[in-house]
Amino acid sequence: MLVRVLFAAAGLMFVGLGVLGILLPGLPATPFLLLAGYCFARSFPRLHEWFVTHPWFGPYIKGARSGWRIPRRQAMQTIAVLWISMGVTAWLVDRWWVRVLLLVIAAGVSIFLERRSRVPRTETI
Repeated sequence: MLVRVLFAAAGLMFVGLGVLGILLPGLPATPFLLLAGYCFARSFPRLHEWFVTHPWFGPYIKGARSGWRIPRRQAMQTIAVLWISMGVTAWLVDRWWVRVLLLVIAAGVSIFLERRSRVPRTETI
């Protein structure tokens, strides 16, 4: 029972990070929401069912499961905004390791988005 509660707590934490990712440019929402779904699936089935049918979170989970793709133009616009915001933030930060971390995150998200824009479209769930 303790493990289930810990998974549920971790899932709620990942949902919080996912919501921040939805609202803040540069912070990816999908990985956090996928982790939340994983945690909820391991904790309480009813909580998992609520999560995957939720109007905000469900499309992220369903899209990732179905091999969703991002339209090329949208991916390139997102990458441009990402690099501008991360670049400005890195320029304003005094610590070198934070700058490196921001740039590594931006590179990882850029690679992910670019690859998702090349995936063939599949049927949605």
